[in-house]
Amino acid sequence: MMRSLFSGISGLKVHQTKMDVIGNNISNVNTVGFRASSVNFTDVFYQTTQGASGPNAETQAPGTNATQIGLGANVAAIAVDLSGTGATQRTDRGMDVMINGDAFLIAKQNGQTYFTKSGALDVDANGTLYCTTNGAAILGWRAVDIGDGTREIRKDTATTLQLMGGENSYSAPNATTDITLKGNIDSNDVQVNFVSANQQTGYPLSVSFYDKLGELNTAKFVVHKATATAESQFVMKLTDILGSDGKSILKVQDAATGNWSKPASGALNEITGLNLNGVDLKGYTVTSTGEINFGTTVAWPQIKFSGATGEFEWVGDATNSPKTTTKEAQKFLQLGITKGPTTTATPPVAAESPYLPGGINANGGLVENGVKIDFSNLTMYAQDGVSSVKPTRGTNDGKGTGNAAGSLTGFTVQNDGKIFGVYTNGDKNLLGQIAVATFANPSGLEAAGNSLFSATKNSGDFDGIGIDISEVGKFSIGALEMSDVDLANEFTAMITTQRGFQANSRVITTSDSMLEELVNLKR
Repeated sequence: MMRSLFSGISGLKVHQTKMDVIGNNISNVNTVGFRASSVNFTDVFYQTTQGASGPNAETQAPGTNATQIGLGANVAAIAVDLSGTGATQRTDRGMDVMINGDAFLIAKQNGQTYFTKSGALDVDANGTLYCTTNGAAILGWRAVDIGDGTREIRKDTATTLQLMGGENSYSAPNATTDITLKGNIDSNDVQVNFVSANQQTGYPLSVSFYDKLGELNTAKFVVHKATATAESQFVMKLTDILGSDGKSILKVQDAATGNWSKPASGALNEITGLNLNGVDLKGYTVTSTGEINFGTTVAWPQIKFSGATGEFEWVGDATNSPKTTTKEAQKFLQLGITKGPTTTATPPVAAESPYLPGGINANGGLVENGVKIDFSNLTMYAQDGVSSVKPTRGTNDGKGTGNAAGSLTGFTVQNDGKIFGVYTNGDKNLLGQIAVATFANPSGLEAAGNSLFSATKNSGDFDGIGIDISEVGKFSIGALEMSDVDLANEFTAMITTQRGFQANSRVITTSDSMLEELVNLKR
């Protein structure tokens, strides 16, 4: 009879444990990335009062089973299923990520490596990516420069991602390499009429471009007919180049006299090279009133259209022929600028040239330096005597636009875990990629609190590198993984646990009553 007392006690204990687990599950019903636990019981300790015997052929006695009395229950396991993906909670926050796949984010806290399903991420004051649920740093791979302004992810040991600070705080300027002209030059437009070979008037065309220092310059041109009788051939003349402050970089004004002149030799930002499609223009002069004169002998580039169709044919020179026989190069004109020293050091320190002289090389091909202007999208259709040409920085597919220097304003995360910095100049630079970890037995991970888990011998080891999320799934951006607690199941389990606890308490009270009756036999 004493055995039933202790069996009842063991039943109370295991049901209390199960109630503790249920309470923890319900309390975490809204915890991001939480996985519910379940309790499994097992029977333990049997007292054998009679062993089993086999049948006896001689005496015809049958076999008997063993007689055993159980001594209660025990907790066999508290299991949690960490595989798969829970339900989605939409947040629309760009730094929130949800793992769609059987994987974990890798986190580091107090020198220890942990794993978590919580993707509520942010950047701390030091610029480190971390999980707001527990304050642990999130590990991944950093981006490295491989040349030509290109960055790629180097997937070596997973480390903390320093997204702010250092070179990530700004975006370096890039020089404009390409400009595309689109529109129409109407030969009936009075603005393009031929007046004289030395005229400085015509259809005005302003082309803006960034130099290597990130300064926005503007080259001003005029376009007019090549001769009085030409109807489909036009001259393109450079008239001035303005700096980012809107002032000409080809001339300077004396503060005392107010007279204009060309920057003196060796002066700051002196134009030491000026080239338009192979035509050297650095020998220009400036009058005291500020007029820029490139001379009367300059062979300005010419633009040729088909007189029959109005389609563009080539950009050439003053000999009524393309500058080069290379068909692709016939679409372009190049502007090259070289600036002098930018410091007053002795001796003067020559600055890196924002542009080297452009034009055509000895082999008839385009040189790589300078601003390349594409004319192939222009036409010469009749449009009521009105010309309309719009210059756009970059090629037709958006390459070579250039940009000024920019500062970091925010981040974007892609569904492959790659993180890009967003800058004030419109640039997006690759900063790093979030790594994930997988385990042979994810349920073997050990809970460490704060939605963190640590690896155990039964879960499998972490190799220190991690894997790309694309190997097992993808990230959902602007969403978090909800708790998988099912309140209907938990309340049902609570009812059965309560009844089990109640039944075991009845075993104890009934055993007590029976002992009382036994004691009363003395009377």
